[in-house]
Amino acid sequence: MEETFVPLRGIKNDLKGRILCYKQDWTGGLRAGIRILAPTTYIFFASAIPVISFGEQLQRNTNGTLTAVQTLASTALCGVIHSIIGGQPLLILGVAEPTVLMYTFMFDFVKDRKDLGQKLFLAWAGWVCVWTALLLFLLAVLGACSIINRFTRIAGELFGLLIAMLFMQQAIRGVVEEFGIPQSENSRTTALLPSWRFGNGMFALVLSFGLLLTALSSRKARSWRYGTGMLRGFIADYGVPLMVLVWTGVSYIPVNDVPRGIPRRLFSPNPWSPGAYSNWTVIKDMVNVPILYIIGAFIPATMIAVLYYFDHSVASQLAQQKEFNLKKPSSYHYDLLLLGFLVIICGLIGIPPSNGVIPQSPMHTKSLATLKHQLLRNKLVSTARESIRKNANLSQLYRSMQEAYTGMQTPLVYQTPAVLGLKELKDSTIQQASSSGFLDMPVDAAIFDVDKDIDDLLPMEVKEQRLSNLLQALMVGCCVAAMPLLKKIPTSVLWGYFAFMAIESLPGNQFWERILLLFTAPSRRYMVLKEYHATFVETVPFKTIALFTLFQTFHLLLCFGITWIPIAGVLFPLLIMLLIPVRQYLLPKFFKAAHLQDLDAAEYEEAPAITYNISYDDQDNHEPQAPNLDSGEVLDTIITRSRGEIRQGRSPKVTSSTPSPREAMKSVYSPRLSQMAQSPRLHEIRRELSEIKQTPSPRPSTLGQNSRGSSSS
Repeated sequence: MEETFVPLRGIKNDLKGRILCYKQDWTGGLRAGIRILAPTTYIFFASAIPVISFGEQLQRNTNGTLTAVQTLASTALCGVIHSIIGGQPLLILGVAEPTVLMYTFMFDFVKDRKDLGQKLFLAWAGWVCVWTALLLFLLAVLGACSIINRFTRIAGELFGLLIAMLFMQQAIRGVVEEFGIPQSENSRTTALLPSWRFGNGMFALVLSFGLLLTALSSRKARSWRYGTGMLRGFIADYGVPLMVLVWTGVSYIPVNDVPRGIPRRLFSPNPWSPGAYSNWTVIKDMVNVPILYIIGAFIPATMIAVLYYFDHSVASQLAQQKEFNLKKPSSYHYDLLLLGFLVIICGLIGIPPSNGVIPQSPMHTKSLATLKHQLLRNKLVSTARESIRKNANLSQLYRSMQEAYTGMQTPLVYQTPAVLGLKELKDSTIQQASSSGFLDMPVDAAIFDVDKDIDDLLPMEVKEQRLSNLLQALMVGCCVAAMPLLKKIPTSVLWGYFAFMAIESLPGNQFWERILLLFTAPSRRYMVLKEYHATFVETVPFKTIALFTLFQTFHLLLCFGITWIPIAGVLFPLLIMLLIPVRQYLLPKFFKAAHLQDLDAAEYEEAPAITYNISYDDQDNHEPQAPNLDSGEVLDTIITRSRGEIRQGRSPKVTSSTPSPREAMKSVYSPRLSQMAQSPRLHEIRRELSEIKQTPSPRPSTLGQNSRGSSSS
């Protein structure tokens, strides 16, 4: 995104870029066919269930003035409009926790005032929305979104982890409340007796953890050993909503043996109930608000405008991270302008506004990346098998695969056809295969495993289109009419889904990975290098990683702590925005520029696994340290887990020492290794480390501690 503060230039640039790909946004989704339903269903549940929960929370906090009907209607209305005329279709809109906090604060302000009261609450909130929209218009016109360019990974990942903590907090709080007495409930009913409350709480634990564990497991179904590929793919795509249905069904098993109200279920009035639709005509009550309160509405509007500007922009940024390799332009300024219009519409019909939400927006992009991977993989698999059937050699195989890959790309009118990934891989692989003598051999499973190797050939790409966003918004709108069915879902299933969303948002977050690295025992850090890992693990000293992570953790806890303060809690975005000057002016005084570049890189860069472990002390002495493995750990590595027998080093049936063609080609097939050409510092460090003695057996590692490569950078 171009950084410009010239009035209207940012909006003009956004519209110019997105109009060029508007037609392609729809045709791309339609060409995906029925497969588009997988990410649509996934993001629908990720969007609808929290919105229903926030509606129930608003109903308690506003004495029934706002309910889940209004939050669902807002999410659906804003989602449909944004998916059709919005700039970035990957951005998911919905009623979020900050909106709930602000509306709760505003209701507490007006409910005891005689000249306002609960009757004019929505009318006064309408004026707040008007002021908020005007401020958003001003920010969009003046190009305030350009500041997002200075919003680096340290702030984005901190905000993402904060949202995950808030979701997990809501899940834990909800489960704990299952043991208590709900507000505005008669404590003398049978279901609220102490013994039955305990039973309800324990059943809630079963349902919550049951949904959490099965939902997490279903997302990994494609790697299961059991079932056909089609069945595993179906479970991976639709397993989460299926688990919601399954555990809702489980909740009805003891229904005849327990009092009514166990387990507790969602509560919301039906949209056709008396008074449920009175908010739609709130515009006629806005003229009855005293002029003093109309002017005073500017104060909460300022906080909401800052909140929406931050949330909306960061949600869009996280949905467009550099590692997703998006091809279409961003639209920060225009989307903020459109958000202002949506806020006015919501305020005039008496529903809480929607804005860009986290973690749903990056989850949407990840699900579409999975869809694009499946589409490309199916095409390349069929092409590869057809080439193998024709006894093609390796050169011919890669040529046909490259042609198939290029044919599935749909570049914009001003872009050149994309040949990212496969062309470079094809050239390097053929060159190495030629030197190994395998170039002219007919390709078979021993040289090229179609089912396994193609996954590594494909670069990260996203199916950028509008159809999934539109469909999920329409499905959220259908939930308003399906409210009688939704009220059958136990609240404990809801809490389990909140925990699932929190955990699902963690993979790919370098901040979270560094926290895990801090808790990794020194003798086990070498295991990080045995898998694909972030490049900073090798290029940055461990002490620097620890200090940087501790600083980020302290700031995270500070932001999390302020959310517990009733009124000041809505100001937590200001603390995150404070990271912009901190990162630009303060951190360079404590960390080397090269280390900051790796720890706060714009792109998530992975390094391939290495088969050796380097271990040396903090001084310039490069003599390997003595191993410090526990005898129990040594025993665990030489016995089998199932029978406790001594593990055989090789099968006695294998007598040939000649490597198979597959083994000989193992070093040739390193698809991700070719991607590391973008990291010259890592190549330099590895070249220096190769001079150090390598130890074949696992040793205690001082991973990244004062390595020569990182200290010299």
